[in-house]
Amino acid sequence: MMGLKKNIIIFLFFVFCLSNVHSIEPDVFVQSTVNRASQILSEDITKEEKINKLKLIAKDTVDIRGVGFYSLGKARKNLDEDQKIKYSELFESYFLKSFSSRLAEYTNPEINVLGKKVLNTNYTIVNSLLVSTTERPEVKIDWRIYTKNPDNPLIRDLIIEGLSLARTQKEEFTSILNSNDGNIDALFKVLEEFYKK
Repeated sequence: MMGLKKNIIIFLFFVFCLSNVHSIEPDVFVQSTVNRASQILSEDITKEEKINKLKLIAKDTVDIRGVGFYSLGKARKNLDEDQKIKYSELFESYFLKSFSSRLAEYTNPEINVLGKKVLNTNYTIVNSLLVSTTERPEVKIDWRIYTKNPDNPLIRDLIIEGLSLARTQKEEFTSILNSNDGNIDALFKVLEEFYKK
């Protein structure tokens, strides 16, 4: 009876920890997030099922709206409320498809968190390493974590071997807008076409 009670207490403890996964330090948050993704990628399920599960993790851990408006750069100041809503919806669909499709290609991504550097009350950089395999070299990955709400840290950027994905995305969107005289509808079209592929 004592053993059963102990097992119940341990079970409830883990349920509590999982339900409060955000109430942790940024480095623990990142390791927890990559462990969740790795577990999904190692499951014997279809690629489509993996993608759907990865999308749920991204919605839970990434500041998709923040990344989206950063990617838009100065052009966001020229949008009316309806355009902002439409852009947010299109960017989320675009981001989730792009993120999950690429990640689903990995079969055993082992990522180890090495440390963290607090930049200010809003941001912490978490350093990690994608462990090498016979198919790929090791890759240094830094995570820019938004910590304004310490109970709900969110991923704002990944810096892979010194290359910021958010900045690269911003440059790509800026190029599309510049090529179309700043017409936001041109960017909307690109995002829509990517999602429909």
